[in-house]
Amino acid sequence: MPISKEKRKLYPKNWKDISYKVRYEAGFKCELCDAENNQPHPKTKSKVVLTVHHLDYNPQNSDRKNLIALCQRCHNRIDKHFRKENRKNNKTIKR
Repeated sequence: MPISKEKRKLYPKNWKDISYKVRYEAGFKCELCDAENNQPHPKTKSKVVLTVHHLDYNPQNSDRKNLIALCQRCHNRIDKHFRKENRKNNKTIKR
């Protein structure tokens, strides 16, 4: 998932290297559904973009045990509740 400008500063400076290592160790496949990076997704047929997810939702915690390689479909499914709350909070702030 693209990192917003506001949250980018929360990530370690070497995030690109960390992210690459996680995806490499996962064989460039989603660790939940085995969808392969840059290939058509088995279910959606859209091109897979492999991302790295923080299990505890804390971008400052880049411990390997806290990171998992996910396709965009699985990442969106895991983040569904979190994003819903963010949208709700953003609507409240904008009022």
